Amino acid sequence: MSETKRRSGQRKVGVVIGVPGAKTVKVEVESLVQHPMYKRYVRRSRRFLAHDEQERCRPGDKVEIVESRPLSARKRWRVRQIIARGEESARAAGEAGGNGR
Repeated sequence: MSETKRRSGQRKVGVVIGVPGAKTVKVEVESLVQHPMYKRYVRRSRRFLAHDEQERCRPGDKVEIVESRPLSARKRWRVRQIIARGEESARAAGEAGGNGR
């Protein structure tokens, strides 16, 4: 029983909408929810603060975040991977020579 098994938490995919501080990104996750009375699908979105250890995320990037232990008062998620670079981040990287942060 000396082996520690890391439990897997929730995973979500969203778009980085801001970089409010060092090693922190704000990610917006959209989902479709069926309205209980009208049975029509409605788009809902939530925003999460996520930990970005290498500070590689830029606004517009599509990222996968995973649930983790509380890292601050509002941060409970970590950036697992960058799925796709956004247009804003590609443009900023070209203008600043690769470091558009």
